[in-house]
Amino acid sequence: MLYENLLRDASRCGVSTYEVRMVPRIKGLYSDDTIWINKAISTSAEKTCILAEELGHYHTSAGDILDQTKTNNRRQELRARQWAYNRLIPLECIVEAYQAHAKGRHEVAEYLGVTESFLQAAIDRYRDKYGLCVVVNDRYTVYFDPLGVAEMLPDETTKSRG
Repeated sequence: MLYENLLRDASRCGVSTYEVRMVPRIKGLYSDDTIWINKAISTSAEKTCILAEELGHYHTSAGDILDQTKTNNRRQELRARQWAYNRLIPLECIVEAYQAHAKGRHEVAEYLGVTESFLQAAIDRYRDKYGLCVVVNDRYTVYFDPLGVAEMLPDETTKSRG
């Protein structure tokens, strides 16, 4: 279902999406308002992750960035991936996964509809950005290593007296 939602998002942006046979090492491409997803990819979770990253290129990239030896191209690749991480795995969704009793990376990835490797890459990026943990919605602490969520209890001394 997440894959279908991304397909609708792409369509609303005027981006056409096609599943076609491609060489195995290429999973997806974006160019000129068109996304191609390798038809050989079998899992919905992997297709979802690839589509999100290619949609990230639509939103964040400019020009031909295939040559990854160039610093600017690598930066654009990273921005597209970050867009995909934020779209598919916002911190609030990690909290939701733990509230749904998902334990460990495998169950969290399954709950979120992404691959474990995509989840790990997002966690690594969040850890680089925030450090070992971050507070979400003033109520939860998301820990990145090991992955976990703790709910903060309200401080009795800060409750309003009425």
